[in-house]
Amino acid sequence: MTGAEKPATVTIHPGVVRATHWINAVAMAIMIGSGWRIWNSSPIFDFSFPVAVTLGGDPAASQDVHNELGLAGALQWHFAGMWLLVVNGLVYVTYGILSGHFRQAFFPVGPTAFIRDALAALTFRLPHQFGVYNAVQKTLYLGVLAAGVVMVLTGLAIWKPGQFQELAFLFGGFDTARLIHFLGMTAIVLFLIVHISLVIIVPKTLPTMITGRAPAHAAEPAPHPVAGRTA
Repeated sequence: MTGAEKPATVTIHPGVVRATHWINAVAMAIMIGSGWRIWNSSPIFDFSFPVAVTLGGDPAASQDVHNELGLAGALQWHFAGMWLLVVNGLVYVTYGILSGHFRQAFFPVGPTAFIRDALAALTFRLPHQFGVYNAVQKTLYLGVLAAGVVMVLTGLAIWKPGQFQELAFLFGGFDTARLIHFLGMTAIVLFLIVHISLVIIVPKTLPTMITGRAPAHAAEPAPHPVAGRTA
């Protein structure tokens, strides 16, 4: 390759980002599935999740051994997922801050850019560039990171309300912390639905999160739609 030639592919997702992304996917599946089984043992609202989409072992076997429908197994899965999520999250956040990944990927972002990109997306005029997040994506990713922090803190408050009584008090007590924990889970599940839907709509983004690379021409900046101009 001569100096004038451009590489065929470029790296857009570093290895640490890809690894933590997929580990986080596993951790979230464990946390949500086991959390739904824990919910079923003592629901706040008058509904339960289908056992088939929960994690906690066979209900009949758990009934015979523990006289309950999988709470013990669900708690074990939940704590295992919790440590995986926290350790993986610390690695991702530390890398994101020290490497400048957060600054480059998620900022700047503001209300004006969010409204502009949301309107462009609704009219199918929002350009896509590999490895570059638009304002809507930046807002959603920052929001789910914030939800993750709230989930960890409320999880500690309802796991050890005596040892973390100040934390439980901050969230309005055990019952309120449990409600916030559930609402945080709901927000994360909604994010995942949107996230997976977008991958289905734009499937070419999936290989890049596996290999980390994309065609060089596809990673070049795309022109942003100008207000009042048709596509």
